[in-house]
Amino acid sequence: MAAVANLRIDQGTTFTSDVTVKDNAGDVFDLTGYTATAKMALGYASTRTRTTITTAISTPTTGVITLSLSADETSALDAPARYVYDVEITRTSDSTITRVIEGIITVHPQVSL
Repeated sequence: MAAVANLRIDQGTTFTSDVTVKDNAGDVFDLTGYTATAKMALGYASTRTRTTITTAISTPTTGVITLSLSADETSALDAPARYVYDVEITRTSDSTITRVIEGIITVHPQVSL
């Protein structure tokens, strides 16, 4: 079962958030040999509003995945809005995919000119 982590994005700003993957015992999960992907959408079945979130695993042994969006990408998000998102890891040796984190992203609007 995936851990739940709810996030906040301010529209028009650079977004970065580190999420830590843990195993069933609550220990940091070693991400050596894994890649990560993340996506968000206005609803689980929505195809019009899907956005890929950039992911990076800089030090696999820490279990940390960095999620990020540029200011241009967050400007393009609907706001105010609530999106669903998930983070999945893929074991490169056998292509096994595991959802590790999921939740709600609340996007707060910027002041329009």
